[in-house]
Amino acid sequence: MTFRGVLFDKDGTLLDFNRTWLPIYRLAVQEFAPGDPALAASLLSEQGYDPVSGRIAGGSLLAAGNNRQIAQFWAARTGRGDELDELARRLNDLFVELGPLHATAVDGLAATVETLGRHGYRLGVATADSQRGIVSTLQAFGVLSRFDFLAGYDSGHGVKPEAGMVLAFCRQTGLTPEQVVVVGDNRHDIEMGRNANAGLCVGVLTGTSTRADLEPIADLVLENIGGLPAALGH
Repeated sequence: MTFRGVLFDKDGTLLDFNRTWLPIYRLAVQEFAPGDPALAASLLSEQGYDPVSGRIAGGSLLAAGNNRQIAQFWAARTGRGDELDELARRLNDLFVELGPLHATAVDGLAATVETLGRHGYRLGVATADSQRGIVSTLQAFGVLSRFDFLAGYDSGHGVKPEAGMVLAFCRQTGLTPEQVVVVGDNRHDIEMGRNANAGLCVGVLTGTSTRADLEPIADLVLENIGGLPAALGH
């Protein structure tokens, strides 16, 4: 099979997850627990943050959930479920506002995207962040123009691990799922690729998952996206 497209997850794949999202989550949770640091700490730890290691667990809500799912849990936990729509909008706004301040690219981001583009691959981003969040967190790294397709959880293509984002990428680029490589740091990224019958599903270790998490379901696990061009024969 000749692969002609690569669909990347964003956080943990193109961006270093913990360095980007831990400071953002710590600030955003204050919206749900103002003046209550103990509650704020609980909202983080209950959904994947380990204060001892300072990391977020793979597959947890904070690692794999979309913005609305995070807002839904925090709203319910603080007795503000009736404010969910407004709180979800506020969380999206905060992530867009804070993203450029904390976004940290993985090593080799620009070089990898440039190499793949030069070899004719159609490139896309599929994320649990919002569509606006893609732009706000990636715009500083000079890579956005290389992507043919950008999809957030709110772009109308469904959410991970559903197949919708992969299939929408195929529709926009004229590729078949078998021609697409899906790359991500979490099981839900790999499951999205599987559900869409993507030709190759690649895990990376720059996010919240370990090799042991990803090897059972991915075709290939790389340390980071910098190894992708060589894995594809370039």
